[in-house]
Amino acid sequence: MALRIEREAAAGVVLVTLDRPAKLNAIDLETAAELASLWQELRYDESIRAAVLTGAGTRAFCTGIDRGIEVPQPSSPYAVDDPLLRIGPKANDLWKPVIAAVEGMACGGAFYLLGEAEFVVASREATFFDPHTTYGMVSAYEAIAMAQRMPYGEVARMSLMGTAERVSAERAYAVGLVSEVTEPCGTVAAALRSAAVIAGYPTDAVQGTVRAVWSAKEAARTQAMAQAPALIALGNLPPDRQAELFGARGGGGEPRVR
Repeated sequence: MALRIEREAAAGVVLVTLDRPAKLNAIDLETAAELASLWQELRYDESIRAAVLTGAGTRAFCTGIDRGIEVPQPSSPYAVDDPLLRIGPKANDLWKPVIAAVEGMACGGAFYLLGEAEFVVASREATFFDPHTTYGMVSAYEAIAMAQRMPYGEVARMSLMGTAERVSAERAYAVGLVSEVTEPCGTVAAALRSAAVIAGYPTDAVQGTVRAVWSAKEAARTQAMAQAPALIALGNLPPDRQAELFGARGGGGEPRVR
């Protein structure tokens, strides 16, 4: 199992942990399938009224898709198969609130998850970045997800700077991506406290509020995501060239944290 699930973390709250610390909690096909299945299951579990999502260890919340796996693609230039499109709660029609607890790095495909969480709690040592452009890939779905949570200029800078720059927890808090900054290793406890409060309220009112807030941005997000496959197909380098750039780690030194 790629997920660790604790249903008694707090009253009415489930704690979901991406449990691949040796891979920096990168998501492979098994993990993607488990996440989708879990969110669908929680739709019917009346004992669970809120969820906290985190990553095992302190090095990373999630570093996106596991680059060690192969994802077969259709030959048509009009279609892109992305296994991460179904890993979020909203993609699986779950309207129970989800709080993300981020320790360490959150990058690339992690934004599929952060983009569908109600809010984010981060350790002061957490960092956020998007490596796509460094490796010759279009940041489409990730940038769209973050554009719903951050000002345009912040999203553009993070998406375009690639691995050369990382957004600190303090900066993420200042621009609205993060709602609370904790001491290291304190994110899960803080997120569970908030989740327990929310889980104690009438669930229909809570889920209706989640849906209402989401609807405020859903139309623009849906239209933007409809363009993503074509942008990816047109702009991505061939996989072998991506791998070459990945192996070279972008040709730069230590990233600047701001």
